[in-house]
Amino acid sequence: MKHIRYIFSLTLLLAVIACNNGKTVVTEETPLAGPVFCEDSAFAFCEAQCAFGPRTMNSSAHDECEAWIVQRFTQYGCEVTTQKADLTGWDGTVLRSTNIIARHNPTAKRRILICAHWDSRPWADNDPDTTNWKKPVMAANDGASGVAVMLELARSINTFTAKNADSIGVDTAGLDVGIDFVCFDAEDYGTPSWADRQDSEDTWALGAQHFARNLPTTTAQGGGDTVAPYAFGILLDMVGGQGARFYHEGLSKHYAPDVLQKVWQAAQDAGYSALFTAQDGGTVTDDHKPLNEAGIPTIDIIPYYPDCEQSAFGPTWHTLQDDMNHIDRSTLKAVGQTLVQFLYGMEY
Repeated sequence: MKHIRYIFSLTLLLAVIACNNGKTVVTEETPLAGPVFCEDSAFAFCEAQCAFGPRTMNSSAHDECEAWIVQRFTQYGCEVTTQKADLTGWDGTVLRSTNIIARHNPTAKRRILICAHWDSRPWADNDPDTTNWKKPVMAANDGASGVAVMLELARSINTFTAKNADSIGVDTAGLDVGIDFVCFDAEDYGTPSWADRQDSEDTWALGAQHFARNLPTTTAQGGGDTVAPYAFGILLDMVGGQGARFYHEGLSKHYAPDVLQKVWQAAQDAGYSALFTAQDGGTVTDDHKPLNEAGIPTIDIIPYYPDCEQSAFGPTWHTLQDDMNHIDRSTLKAVGQTLVQFLYGMEY
């Protein structure tokens, strides 16, 4: 494992150097705001999570990856806490769950939530080969990609603020809003298709359900712990897949239409309207559901493949093909730069 971590550190260093040396052409048609999101760095973050193996519940890979995620967010200037709980899976298994909460600008009173799940599906129950249905999924896209985008956001925001504070001023270089990057656990332990029982929505998004019932406290400016007053949330799910396009998801449109419109406008401003289409997709049971029910208006940036026979979530969803060979840097870039444009270029 030390060897794997060393290789990753070198890979990430090279990726960051490549991003810092790259030239970005900004035209009047694409007025980029804030830092340039580095897709090579995000790809390396995704790859590093997969190097631990499938991060299934109660596994050593899960525990090792947790420590690595905490270390990375801490390195990028976030105040990190964990929310641990023993949750019960659909089959009665006790799941040692950990939600990871990384706060950027932790004393800011006004806070927003950017989140993704970090656990792997224990069963590839949508694989075309039925002999694979009880094998764990690597979850490069359905898990690691969302965390990778959040890590690169944290890294790039931290670097951009430090580099530009003197030249353009702290107020301009930084963000007045506080961001809680939250990695939800136990999202993908929902009832498998091969189980001899009916699926229930309640068996999915267990970590997010626990989070919504136990919102963390934060130390506001002036002192005193208060419940984190999230103005809104943005969920990232499967944001690195090949051929991905992002449609308006049903619960997002119902609970947080203003946030949805502004994020999609940011995508257009950043030059990614081809991937962020202004059409309605499906309605998804995901980590944003308990957040919205708890009063936090939250959108889900999740792909929709209307013409894919295998799944509307794409051909690799809950299969053994959800690996690094099917991660697309350009998709990571589109989602990441859209979020940068939203955070730095929009009023919210």
